[in-house]
Amino acid sequence: MSNILYITASIRSDSESVSRGLGQRIVDGLAAKTGASVITRDLAANDLPYVSAERFAANLTPAADRTAEQAELAAIADTLIAELEAADTIVIASPVYNFAAPATLKAWADLVARNGTTFRYTATGPEGLLTGKKAYLAIASGGTPMGSDIDFMSRWLTFFLGFIGITDVEMVAADGIMGEGGEEKIAAAQKQAETLAA
Repeated sequence: MSNILYITASIRSDSESVSRGLGQRIVDGLAAKTGASVITRDLAANDLPYVSAERFAANLTPAADRTAEQAELAAIADTLIAELEAADTIVIASPVYNFAAPATLKAWADLVARNGTTFRYTATGPEGLLTGKKAYLAIASGGTPMGSDIDFMSRWLTFFLGFIGITDVEMVAADGIMGEGGEEKIAAAQKQAETLAA
């Protein structure tokens, strides 16, 4: 059976969040089609820690060599990485906050980027190790057009996923929804999400 990792980052509830609504449509469609199991990681609810010097050192120390304190510091990153490794498909639903990713999504990325585990450095540059997976991005923004010069969200997230080896990435975006025609843009994105997962 395949596994879907569903990552959400909006501070809004399921009923209020446009990105969560788009992401859930993708997850529901994929699960219905493939019978996949779904693990949900709500970044806004779980209050992920930011990387400190001590946590960074713990994350780079091999598990067998960690002190008890390092093992405790590295536990959340171990869990997040295990979720990624077990997933065949990753769905990330996120809003754009101030032209970029929410701080919680960046904190997640900082925790799962582990040299020797999710990527490695080689003589020709970095190599992602989480290959053979597919990712879907469900993005909502009030005024930032995706793909524009002021979009520091989708370009960063796509690059980061590629950095850890996930290069097959598709995106659904409801962008500019605070302006004229916002409801129509949301409806169009919802339809696209359903079609993408069908």
